[in-house]
Amino acid sequence: MSNVQVRLMSSSGSPAEWVALLPRLLGALFYYSPTAPQSQPLVEQLPHLHELFPWRDADAMRRRCLRMPDWQAQGLQEEFETLFEAQGNMIAPPWGSVYLDRENLLMGASTARYREFLRRNALHFAAQDQEPEDQFGLLLMALAWLLENDRRPAARELLEQHLMPWSGRYLERLRDNPVSMAYAWLAEVTCQWLTDLQALHDLHPAQQRLYY
Repeated sequence: MSNVQVRLMSSSGSPAEWVALLPRLLGALFYYSPTAPQSQPLVEQLPHLHELFPWRDADAMRRRCLRMPDWQAQGLQEEFETLFEAQGNMIAPPWGSVYLDRENLLMGASTARYREFLRRNALHFAAQDQEPEDQFGLLLMALAWLLENDRRPAARELLEQHLMPWSGRYLERLRDNPVSMAYAWLAEVTCQWLTDLQALHDLHPAQQRLYY
């Protein structure tokens, strides 16, 4: 089985790598803390997001990048811990099963279905601290791996069946959080990317009831 890894692409990267660059970059920032070694080279790419995808309104994304909050700000690590690692009643839990499970449980039935999808596609995560596989950033990195390996049908299935049914609610809650301007901005950018991606590829997310 293959481990999903985060790396920046060289200028000689293949077309598949170019397509996968944005979900790999965004996924890592939703998964790794801002002080993690994996995060530092990725933050440098954030001002150039408008160049990394065929946005429907590239100029609007360029302006959004110009208004990007300071990702080196003191306190960003604490904001990450509050939004992604806190116990109890979180503002925006980053795990799909919280939204899709009637009891808002981690590792619910939706996680089991996603694990079966990962097994069928020979994807394996060396997750931190037994992180559930349906963490938002991990899903984006899995998408990047599938795109890099030209597994388009599986990438579509991941988006339509396992990510998009709940990602809008999650990103809305993260965008409206009172804790971090940086992660609110990241949520806004990612929501726009998924919206444009859906229109570009005529994606049809599964309609599932949300409980959070």
